[in-house]
Amino acid sequence: MERRTVAPRPGWQQTVEAQGLIYPLTRHPDGSLRPYWDESAYYVFSLEEVEALEETVGELHRMCLEAAAHIVATGRLADLGITDPRVAAAVTEAWHRRAELPSVYGRFDLRYDGTGPAKLLEYNADTPTSLVEAASPQWFWMEERFPGADQWNSLHERLVAAWRSQGKLLPPGGPLYFAHSSDDELGEDLMTVAYLKETAEQAGLDTDWISVEEIGWDPLSGRFVDNRLRFIRSCFKLYPWEWLTTDRFAGHVLDTLDNGGGTGSTLWIEPAWKMLLSNKALLAVLWELYPGHPNLLPAYLDGPRELADADGPGWVAKPLLGREGDGVTVHEAGSAPAPRDEPCCYQQLAPLPAFDGNHVVLGTWVVEGEAAGLGIRESSGLVTDGYARFLPHVIL
Repeated sequence: MERRTVAPRPGWQQTVEAQGLIYPLTRHPDGSLRPYWDESAYYVFSLEEVEALEETVGELHRMCLEAAAHIVATGRLADLGITDPRVAAAVTEAWHRRAELPSVYGRFDLRYDGTGPAKLLEYNADTPTSLVEAASPQWFWMEERFPGADQWNSLHERLVAAWRSQGKLLPPGGPLYFAHSSDDELGEDLMTVAYLKETAEQAGLDTDWISVEEIGWDPLSGRFVDNRLRFIRSCFKLYPWEWLTTDRFAGHVLDTLDNGGGTGSTLWIEPAWKMLLSNKALLAVLWELYPGHPNLLPAYLDGPRELADADGPGWVAKPLLGREGDGVTVHEAGSAPAPRDEPCCYQQLAPLPAFDGNHVVLGTWVVEGEAAGLGIRESSGLVTDGYARFLPHVIL
């Protein structure tokens, strides 16, 4: 693993925008616009490194499924903050019926510096983003700048194949809707959904658009409907389950949930059982089940324990739910735990490796449970937040 600098292509912004990355710049607190898509540098991997990372991702996914099974079997959903009996029942039923429910993709965030085993930081299993840039612009960048090179990137082909196979589980009648929130100002959620919709269409599925805010409720039929009053029988939503089950329509969602048994009216993708994997409490359960595993960091739910000792490694407090580093705090060894308003997972501090002063995290994608690609983000600090940059990579 090596970071190399290179001159950006002339007109790079227009190029990546035409390839679907309509958010190539990020506005920073000082008002300046700086590249989010950053091709002034790139990362190089050997084939052996990528093959080893692929094995790691496969192993982590298997372990996460076993952890989910443990949570359900031992009735530990409350450890994930799932205390509403109806939501817990929906998640449990979805887990038991998971073979009947479409599930497409997810993203592991890993700490890796090229010298030791990769460490799991979190699993974004419900609404992961940064998919467009990983699947499309970085592939075209490689073909233009490094013809003959390779890339850890089979995302597009695997997504099309996933929709082709998962489409058989969709209820008949009506299109598969693709929904995002209209509150998305940058366009990232919009383009993620647009790209997934395109891959579903290439798989031969009938699709349609809708925003989450446009989804209506018909009290006469007791069904969710679109803005033309058509029943919504299946919907991919880039909208977290913790919102879907707590907003003003949550009762209707649970009343009409199709969990594969054919008794409901709306099937949602990703399915409700993904709430077991998209929660930071999963990290603590994994450490309980696989203590000392080389790809895991010690993690706990009741406090940092030995991680806070004066001679300890330090620790990170992560809210059980959140995205783009929101609420994550970093604590040095010997620091006392500060009170938190929300439940957290306390994970060993493993500072992101710095390449030329840039802190890097690997976003490794899984499609239908198999490793499918890599996206790299850099940040100025130890927390990968909304000001991180995306850099392409090659295998040489």
